[in-house]
Amino acid sequence: MSLSVGSACLLSQASAIKGGPLKRLFKFDFITAGCSQRSKITHNKMGRNNNLKNAVIAFLVPLPSFLFYLSFLKHHNDPHHSLSSLWSWCYHHPLLLANVLFFLNVNVLFWVIGLLQSSHWMIGPYWTVISVLLVYYYASHPSLAFYNIWRSRVVILLTWLWSIRLSHNYFRRENWQWGAREDWRFADMRQQYGKNWWWISFFCIYVSQQVFLIGVTLPFYIIHSVDKRWNMWDFAAIAVCLSGMIIAYYADTQLHGFVTKNGELKEHGMPIVLILDKGLWRYSRHPNYFGEQLWWWGLVIFAWRLGHGWTFVGALLNSMCLTYVTILVEDRMLKQPCRAEAYRQYQKTTSAWIPWFKSSHSPIWEKDKSN
Repeated sequence: MSLSVGSACLLSQASAIKGGPLKRLFKFDFITAGCSQRSKITHNKMGRNNNLKNAVIAFLVPLPSFLFYLSFLKHHNDPHHSLSSLWSWCYHHPLLLANVLFFLNVNVLFWVIGLLQSSHWMIGPYWTVISVLLVYYYASHPSLAFYNIWRSRVVILLTWLWSIRLSHNYFRRENWQWGAREDWRFADMRQQYGKNWWWISFFCIYVSQQVFLIGVTLPFYIIHSVDKRWNMWDFAAIAVCLSGMIIAYYADTQLHGFVTKNGELKEHGMPIVLILDKGLWRYSRHPNYFGEQLWWWGLVIFAWRLGHGWTFVGALLNSMCLTYVTILVEDRMLKQPCRAEAYRQYQKTTSAWIPWFKSSHSPIWEKDKSN
């Protein structure tokens, strides 16, 4: 019997049995398919609404600091203003004012929004934005009016390049979504601390971020408070900063390509690639972290040349934090049964941060390829 004839017989039998089991089965399948399609459309619509809502929140959330600072710039020279004593304090304490604005606008407001949304996602994209805001804050503060304008412009340009690169990597990783998920480390701590996470998150996420961000941007404060002529050390600082950005960009791009390829292989039911061992990742297990650290230490060179080498404290604290993050990331890799053995071999043969030649140990995945 041909396929067309068989189909005709089946349909004629189904029509003959009005109200029978076959008709009810077809009706159930159609209803299920329709519900599934409507559910998918509703889910996509909710996702778009949440994305738009989170984007609006992200753009509006720094407004309190913007409005306060603009008011300060407008009225700080007016001794008869009702808030003249407040403006005077803001004028004479630029570094303290930066910390106060950070504490109230980021620590408190971001934390409250995170509690309401049950997700502390917003500090992720704002890590790249706050540095840009701080460099403009120091450049425009009226008490820090004497500095080398060319050094300031170069550092502002470098900060924009760094911010654009890191923002692009963040949104590329998140499929261009605002607040689709929070950092996996925060999600792990949420499970670890349970009902106490609501208050612990304030210190673990926000207060710690203030220490790190204010710390690593201390060179911005020095650059805009010391006026010295440009010299060769400024070129060295630029070279280190640019090298860090370039290394981080290529490392993140190679990692994104690796993750994307594995996702496609998984969709087609094919075995995934266990370890990223190509490009910069052949010489360092975390070349993106290495590049990021070069950027911050390059800024320290600017401040050191201006006679304030003590600003290395911020970059050092950030490097220590990233060392801990490296341990967390590698522990996470070792907890994946399919990758654990291959990653142990990768650890034995490849430098952790600073790119270097591989050791003499032959990686297990290369042995598998040779067989």
